[in-house]
Amino acid sequence: MLRIPRYLPIAAAVALTAGLTACGTTADATKGGGGNVGKTGVILPMLTSPFWQAYNGYIKPKSKEVGIQTLPTVNSNNDSAQQITDMNNLLNQNVKSLVVAPIDSAAIAAGIKQANRKGIPVVAVDVAPEQGKVAMVVRADNLAYGRKACTEMGERVKSGKVVQIQGDLASVNGRDRSQAFSACMKKNYPKIKVINLAAGWQSDKAASMLNDTVSSNSDIKGIYSQAGGVYLAPTLSTLKRTGHLKKAGDPGHVVIVSNDGIPQEYKGIRDGYVDATVSQPADDYAKWGLWYAKQAMEGKTFKPGKTDHGSTIVKLPNGNLEDQLPAPVVTKKNVDDPKLWGNRL
Repeated sequence: MLRIPRYLPIAAAVALTAGLTACGTTADATKGGGGNVGKTGVILPMLTSPFWQAYNGYIKPKSKEVGIQTLPTVNSNNDSAQQITDMNNLLNQNVKSLVVAPIDSAAIAAGIKQANRKGIPVVAVDVAPEQGKVAMVVRADNLAYGRKACTEMGERVKSGKVVQIQGDLASVNGRDRSQAFSACMKKNYPKIKVINLAAGWQSDKAASMLNDTVSSNSDIKGIYSQAGGVYLAPTLSTLKRTGHLKKAGDPGHVVIVSNDGIPQEYKGIRDGYVDATVSQPADDYAKWGLWYAKQAMEGKTFKPGKTDHGSTIVKLPNGNLEDQLPAPVVTKKNVDDPKLWGNRL
């Protein structure tokens, strides 16, 4: 069985010279109890997205599963300045660790560095911070999101115009997905023209930009939505209002490929309006974010390598480690798979 890379209690670093190491597996994460290492603060980027609503709903059960005490979750309302304030407020409440889903991968550095100065470990979920030391980044490979979406789109469209509704390009997630999708399209599907809409994870902005784009480009053949939780509803409503919402197989169908794996996307796939989505593991984001917070409070560190939960820990350019969780593609073929978190809510 694959095991999580070795970790060592920081206080026991002297044991390195004697060649002593301690190994841990995800079996530790299923033990109840715990809580003796202190409480953890959990900060959400927003609660307007079904994805983050689902993640928030997993925090309480996963904290019990992992064996960690958490304070009530805090919602930063998609405001990066507010998120720094939220982090400082929790630090002033003497939390012993923070689990935060950064809104802005650069701006979050101020909050992380404040935690670093106080010796409070931070786990980043979904977005990798550009600066500051974190115990672990828990996210899926967002470059893979873009490549997978490109393949699903390219194999269906072949040629013509497709729209890419981008996330916030101040976020590493928005940049990664955009870069990978565009590069893959250019290399593998040169007959497809990509129209980029920088919607900044904002549904209203996406609706307005998409409406203008569809109105001036009636021959749009596909839409790649980088965040189904934010963009799916305005995408479907815009296509319906403009007469472009048709089922797969029908003449004039606009191919829709998305990211998130929320139940609403699965319904769209079953109904024939959505072609595919890349499922972000909201349940595992909660579980492993909390698990790494607990390990960090106990003074444990990790190394790059395979884990025993089907992921790989990699070292990022800034020195932080990232546990890249699996993110499967969901289509008509596997949309009813009970293992998908979107089918278990």
